[in-house]
This record gives sequence, C-alpha cells and structure tokens, in this order.
Amino acid sequence: MSTTLFSPATTLGAMVAAHPLLSRVFERIGLDYCCGGKRTLAESCAAKGLDAGTVAVMLEVAVARPSAVPVVDAAGMTLVALADHIEATHHAYLRDELPALVEKADRVAAKHGERDPRLAAVATTMRALTSEMFSHMLKEEQILFPLVRTLERDGEVGGPCGSLAHPIRQMESEHHGAGAAVARMRELTDGFTPAADACNTHRALLAGLAGLELDLHEHVHKENNVLFPRALALEAQLVA
Repeated sequence: MSTTLFSPATTLGAMVAAHPLLSRVFERIGLDYCCGGKRTLAESCAAKGLDAGTVAVMLEVAVARPSAVPVVDAAGMTLVALADHIEATHHAYLRDELPALVEKADRVAAKHGERDPRLAAVATTMRALTSEMFSHMLKEEQILFPLVRTLERDGEVGGPCGSLAHPIRQMESEHHGAGAAVARMRELTDGFTPAADACNTHRALLAGLAGLELDLHEHVHKENNVLFPRALALEAQLVA
C-alpha cells in the first residue's frame, strides 16, 4: 500500500476526511484530529513524543483491516446533507446529553466535593460549556448552516455576514473553546477514571464525559475539516 496519504506532511484532518475510521486510531493514541486537524502528522506526533513513521504504519493497518462498525463518510455527503446530519446527530445528542451531565456534575460536586475539590471545577466547567454550546448551536442552525445550504442549492453568495469566512472563523474559535473545556475536565478527572470507591452517579458522570469528548471530536472534525473548507471553496468558485 502506498504511504502517500500518510506522509508526515499530511494534515490529520485530511486523513480522517479521506478515511473516517482513522478517527478511532487518533482517539486511541491521543492525537487531536478535530480542532488540531490542520496540523500535520509530523507536528502532531512531535507534540506527543510519538514517531511519525510508526504512526503512519498504524494508520495503514487500520485502513487495510475491515471494520465491523460503520463510520459516517462526511466527505462523501453534499454540504446540505452534511449540515442536516450534524444537526440531526451531534446537535441532537448535545441537547439531550449536556443538561444531564450538568445535573450529574452538580450532584457529584455537592456530595463529594469535600473529598475531591476538583469536582467543583468540573461542575463549573460543565455548566459553562453547556451554555456556550447551546449558543453555538443556535448560531450554526439559524445563521451559518442556512447560508451554506443556500450557497449549494441556489448558488447565492453573501448574506448579512458577508463572506462565509467571518462566521466560520467565529465557529472555529468556539470549537477551540469547547475542546479546551473538555480537555480541562479530562485533566480534572484523571482521564475520566473513577476511583475504586466512586458512587454510581460519579461513574455515570465520567462515562458521560468520555462519550461527550468522543462525540465532540467527531462533530468538530466534520465541521472544521470537511464542511467549512468545502463551503469556502464553493464560495470562492462562485465569486471568481
């Protein structure tokens, strides 16, 4: 198999866009393919102290091995279909899951905060993230995604925000903020690892945070590395 796709100069976002199942490899070894999707394999591996050549071999093996679990091919969707998919899956998931995680985080902090002061910080971070993500999703659903749909369906360029580059930059900035919040909670919970004597609510909170992290990575990848670049390229093509 050619290793061109997995050269050290290829970005992680491009790799996962071409082969969505590689997201699982990056999750396993801790490489950020969503907010960090514009970084090359060499840069990402160097930051983690990993050998880029070894990681490239792991990626080749993952692509060659059949997967029993289907992975959404975001790059194969139209922009309209991808925007619809993000709303119906990731946005719907967040609207259900975030309030439940806030409730669990508050309960665990109230009950066990004296034993582990970090739990109060987890609850505070979770509440702030929830508020920010609900605002973020509204901006995408009411402003950015309708502009993207109109761009692809009707070839209409421009809107109240001018170029799509302006709202996209704002969404990417907010993605980085969300990623930092989840990374902070991972740090505060020792990698979402429960203590031996953790209660069931605490264990459910940590499992939920781990699931949130995984979904956020997939969600942000589909926007930062697939939807946004393709929408900007189409806009540039139409105004040329």
